[in-house]
Amino acid sequence: MQAPGNCVFCRLIAGEIEVSVVHEDPRTVAFMDIQPLTPGHVLVAPRGHARFLADLDPDDGAQMIRVAQLATAALRHSGLRCEGVNLFLADGEAAGQDVFHVHMHVFPRFNGDGFGLRLPPDYRVRSRNELDVAASALREAWPVG
Repeated sequence: MQAPGNCVFCRLIAGEIEVSVVHEDPRTVAFMDIQPLTPGHVLVAPRGHARFLADLDPDDGAQMIRVAQLATAALRHSGLRCEGVNLFLADGEAAGQDVFHVHMHVFPRFNGDGFGLRLPPDYRVRSRNELDVAASALREAWPVG
């Protein structure tokens, strides 16, 4: 488990690592991804360390969404090629998380950008029973509060 002191984003937010900042506020920092999917790819991260989304202070999470919304507007008006925008947050290794400090990717999309979503082989409309079983499992596990 990565301790906050060893977290690359914590060090970046603390100014120990060079970064191209787009926006800062008391709860979040938005900065350029060093390996962008497309030009203008921005990362939005909370200043406070949280390894996973469920660990994140709800006010930090709300501010991340607000900042992602502002980043989307900026992308559309920046002159960078932007015909659409994707938001992406990987939560856990199996989801593709490789930096264990919650962060959201905001990246501009355009036809022919080379990025795509690969759907699993069993992707299909599910039966109501299958959906109800999954919904029941989630209701049982739903956090209080």
